[in-house]
Amino acid sequence: MADVEFTREAHVAHVRLNRPKSLNAITQEMDEALFGAWTEINADPDIWVVILSAEGERAFCVGADVSGGAERPSRMALGGGLTGIGGPLVTLRKPMVAAVQGYTLGGGFELALCADVIVAANTTQFGLPETKVGIIGECGVVHRAIRQLPYRIGLTLLMTGERMPAEDAYRYGLINEVVDFAGLDDAARRWAAKITAASPLAVQAAKDAALSRLGAPLEVALATRFEAIENYASSADKLEGRLAFAEKRAPIWTGR
Repeated sequence: MADVEFTREAHVAHVRLNRPKSLNAITQEMDEALFGAWTEINADPDIWVVILSAEGERAFCVGADVSGGAERPSRMALGGGLTGIGGPLVTLRKPMVAAVQGYTLGGGFELALCADVIVAANTTQFGLPETKVGIIGECGVVHRAIRQLPYRIGLTLLMTGERMPAEDAYRYGLINEVVDFAGLDDAARRWAAKITAASPLAVQAAKDAALSRLGAPLEVALATRFEAIENYASSADKLEGRLAFAEKRAPIWTGR
């Protein structure tokens, strides 16, 4: 079995960390495999959504494997560049659902924060332990946590190294749903099905527009012309949406 499994099921890509005995810590080889997965997902028009998950009940991911003395994978940054830690940032154009459980720490927490939807088992513990053990690096989770959590919650999480249970993460709006571990896979698939029921090109255009101007003032975002949205206007799926509405039937999307 590969340490990173990449499979497809209809229009859903499944990326699964598979190193449970090491709490799914990411090695250099896993980092490169993840980069390959994100690259293929971005390039394939028949992939509409991604589910990122991990094997084993104890942990989703505890970050980079430092057992060999390296601080983190170095070629494409932790998570194949998805997090941008220590290397170039890879922007995933397709929506991603992260299914997390157990220890979701450090770079593993960061990897989860890169998702658009997060479902968590009630066993999940989110945390940034770096300061508690006397280290801190150029970690993007510092910046993502303070943006995705209320200011004082995010900052105290960074400063204390304490862990946040799934129920608190849900209360603060960090995650979308908390389920029993046994129902985690079904919950992720349910969210993926909700996304694939919508026009894939419209979803991708909406994600691109929302995230590309996230840090801009509202008036700048409103005045921006978005290429993905303009391209969608002449797509087959745009026409299909109109026809399906007029004919009172469910649309049949092609992603074209």
